[in-house]
Amino acid sequence: MKLATSLKKDSPVPIDYMIKCLTSAFTHRQLTLSFLGGACLLIAMLADLYEGSLWQFVALSSYVLSYVIGGFYKAREGVTDLLNERAFNVEILMILAALGAASIGYWNEGAILIFIFSLSGALETYTWDKSKKDLSKLVEMAPLEANKWLNDGRTMTVSVEDLAIGDTILIRSGERVPADGKVIRGETVIDEAPITGETLSVSKQEGDDVYTGTMNGSGPIMVEVMKENADTLFQKMIKLVEQAKESRPPTQLFIEKIEGPYVIAVLLGMIIMLVLPPLAFNAPFQETFYKAMVFLVVASPCAVVASIMPALLSAISNGARRGILMKGGTYLEQLSKTAVVAFDKTGTITEGKPKVTNWFCSLPEDITPYVIALEQQSNHPLAKAIVTFCEKNGTHQQVTISSSQDMTGFGIVGSIGQDQWAIGNYKLMTSLEKEKETVLTEELTELTNKWESEGKTLVYIARNTQIIGLLAIKDAIREDAQELVNYLENQGLQTIMITGDQETTAQAIAKEAGVSDWISSCLPADKVKKITQLKETYGPIIMVGDGVNDAPAMAKADIGIAMGCGTDVAIDTADMVLMKSELEKIAFSYQLSKKLNRIITQNLIFSVFVIIALLITNFTQGLSLPIGVLGHEGSTILVILNGLRLLRF
Repeated sequence: MKLATSLKKDSPVPIDYMIKCLTSAFTHRQLTLSFLGGACLLIAMLADLYEGSLWQFVALSSYVLSYVIGGFYKAREGVTDLLNERAFNVEILMILAALGAASIGYWNEGAILIFIFSLSGALETYTWDKSKKDLSKLVEMAPLEANKWLNDGRTMTVSVEDLAIGDTILIRSGERVPADGKVIRGETVIDEAPITGETLSVSKQEGDDVYTGTMNGSGPIMVEVMKENADTLFQKMIKLVEQAKESRPPTQLFIEKIEGPYVIAVLLGMIIMLVLPPLAFNAPFQETFYKAMVFLVVASPCAVVASIMPALLSAISNGARRGILMKGGTYLEQLSKTAVVAFDKTGTITEGKPKVTNWFCSLPEDITPYVIALEQQSNHPLAKAIVTFCEKNGTHQQVTISSSQDMTGFGIVGSIGQDQWAIGNYKLMTSLEKEKETVLTEELTELTNKWESEGKTLVYIARNTQIIGLLAIKDAIREDAQELVNYLENQGLQTIMITGDQETTAQAIAKEAGVSDWISSCLPADKVKKITQLKETYGPIIMVGDGVNDAPAMAKADIGIAMGCGTDVAIDTADMVLMKSELEKIAFSYQLSKKLNRIITQNLIFSVFVIIALLITNFTQGLSLPIGVLGHEGSTILVILNGLRLLRF
């Protein structure tokens, strides 16, 4: 599916979600008390329609109950903050306004205030609980017990906490995997949706990795435990989601910082309104008191406070369901504010499955056994590709290596018999001949120019400092990389590829992928320096990589995005992790970030506008408390519902 058609448009305000909230009231204590308080309010309003002392008693009792029941949670929250943290909050303002209205006989208005305020607070708590419910479902997927395979062929049920690295466990069909491990016997298909967010099952056979919480589908398998329970990928995912939900973006922190002083300012304003008009203008005290209570209500920043976190939590939950994990809401908020995206080449722009496409050797003898022996000492992806090629096309001969040294970013050198061998890039070759310039033969020069222009990575083979061979390796461009680059370019972002390849090769790959710029001949140690330079040139930057050899560069970038492939290394190093390495999820995350910031901006502008409009109306024309309550708390409910749209984006 193309990115242009796969990204959803703006969703309508979820009225059906509001209905769902209401119908679930009896399973949510705060909502239940809010509706019970509303029921008491309704009874009181009906009783007010009738005359007589009995009906007056019923009305007053119902009003008191609506105050106590509906206002319980908010009053407790306000008093707790006041006593424990010596901090004023909006709950104090609302409770004071309601009690103030009741003190001058406006029980009805105070009860309406309590009901709508408690309802909006319950909906906000419901949003928080909804996001936590997604995490609870995730936690419930992790088995508590495992079938440990004993030496005598029996199985014993043990706690996952008691499993040790090296233990063998039996996982039957329909059971969830209780530990991260490697399949040592059997074949099956595994539902990895809890890890990657993908609904399609994945085939597993001997040697494949399996992860805690995933579902075994078609057959029993024996698995060797590779990690203790606390270190499993699943547990790290849970910690990551918890961390994201507890974090506060800068905008929210600023609002929380000024909430206390703002509330104090409102209280001072109320006192001035109570004292000044009767003394200076001889205004009736009851009328002044009523206006002061209205001022307390409409000046309260409830909607402003609720403008960010419900939207942010909804966005985080949405991303987590799709296999997009982030260490905090800050990164999601900043994602669409960046100016440039830097990509590591291998495994990000390319598929990460390099293959040898061309081979040249200037000697008549077969040197593949020596190449195999040396490259087997390295764990670099290119080394594995070279070994695979040589084993398939060369002769099988046992070769003993005296010593070897892996030169990160250059290649590998080693001693075989009396000869010194080196396999790596041109920089490695030049380092071997420090006294004189390394010179390629005419044939090698021609092949170098030709294969580099085709976007291939070149690996030279030298014996005793003399270059005797050349390999060309090609890693196919990912189709979704080209789509993502086009999308980001259309959004006005600068795209840059960082690679250790030579200039000609890097240029060819960048052109094929559609990347607007590239940095060639970049060693892993140089990536941090390059990221720093890019930040100075362009501003905020995103770094996309595999989370392993580019971890320092990710840490230096404003946002590091790791192509997870289900690896815990990626979770440890990046700010955002794509549990399944699908680049289109970066585009979705970018759209989600734009939508989040747009909704937060809408909420803040709308909530501030409502406060200003209500304040002006109260001072110029007079405002009844019920209208003030409806306008103020109605705006709070609307901004919460607006934020909930991100659950369905």
